[in-house]
Amino acid sequence: MQVNRVTILYVIYKSRKRKDGCTSLNCRITYQNKRKEFATGYYLKAQNWDNKNQVVKPTETEHNFLNTQLSLIKTQINQAFLLLQVNEITFDVDDIFRKYTGEEVKPDVGIYEVYTLFLKYLQKLINKELNEDTYLKYVTYGKHLKEFIKWKYNSRDVKISSVKSSFIEHYEYYLKTEKGFAQVTLNKVIQRFRRSIKYAISEDYLTKDPFMLYKARRVKKEVVYLSQAELLKLENQTFDINRIQQIKDMFVFCCYTGLAFKEMIGLTKKDVILEFDGNLWINVHRVKTSRSYKVPLMPQAKNIMGSYHNDDSDFVFPRISNPKFNAYLKEIADVVGIKINLTHHIARKTFATTVLLYNDVPMEVVSKLLGHSKMQTTQEHYGEIVQRKISEEMIKLNNKFRK
Repeated sequence: MQVNRVTILYVIYKSRKRKDGCTSLNCRITYQNKRKEFATGYYLKAQNWDNKNQVVKPTETEHNFLNTQLSLIKTQINQAFLLLQVNEITFDVDDIFRKYTGEEVKPDVGIYEVYTLFLKYLQKLINKELNEDTYLKYVTYGKHLKEFIKWKYNSRDVKISSVKSSFIEHYEYYLKTEKGFAQVTLNKVIQRFRRSIKYAISEDYLTKDPFMLYKARRVKKEVVYLSQAELLKLENQTFDINRIQQIKDMFVFCCYTGLAFKEMIGLTKKDVILEFDGNLWINVHRVKTSRSYKVPLMPQAKNIMGSYHNDDSDFVFPRISNPKFNAYLKEIADVVGIKINLTHHIARKTFATTVLLYNDVPMEVVSKLLGHSKMQTTQEHYGEIVQRKISEEMIKLNNKFRK
């Protein structure tokens, strides 16, 4: 971690002598590990320079005048540094030199300052291109950025023009070592930060993209889902306690519709409509992607929904929080004999794999039914499942040829 102070040092180069044996005396300013060196315009003989005490010796009129001038330069540089600090603008060693020479230092926006502007830009897009939960995540990631700048630079902000690829490397290191983030979480934080950089470039705050050569470390996550046998076993299981039976029904419903928890819990009867093909479809707004989401009702899902249709509520299913829902699922898994850590999200994975892909539904159709905004998202998550399906089919084919 760097300390916010300036260091001023006078240096001479004995190898650079004039004909009279004198050499130039330079002044070196160091700030945040960056140097700016300039000629003072004064000359002296190398043997008269006391480098340790930073003065000219021995004491005589000419040397006293030179020492006074050097002290004055040092004072003026320190004044320039203090003025920049008082103005609370982000600056570097070159700005300190400019201020010392009387040149006006143009305030440069800071990276966190731009991130704050980016948040205001996003705020206007809530319920248009993104939901409030996603916006709040950006707010949290902004706090991580602010804490990193304080940790690394001991400053409230740093110039956005100073953000290079090394800044990203140091930020990743901070998130991993100081925050203890796993690679998946770290990738999310960097991904959101990257979007703020794109905003900075589009608004001409930055000319070069520091992410140009950046490659995120991919994390392969195993897709956890219920097999056909486990799904059937769960469907056939009944529970005497009404609340647990409801949770089971809601989970199975999502195994055949792919609804995420928010879409399931917010599903109303008017969201189920008769479509062009004469079948009932669910037509909802997906919270995560802020896009419309359509999926046809399979017989299993239709039967479950029918048993809740007589309720006076506008909602299809009873209200419950996600944590409570998952807590009940753990009890259900124990009773049914399902070994995996059962959560609501597994229903969506089961819909994509066991219900769709293992029944030869094409990947592009799966992508549409899951409400993914990009086909690449579906391929990244479920490409391995397709490979596994191909392998199983090839094994069956090979067995036929052996007969």
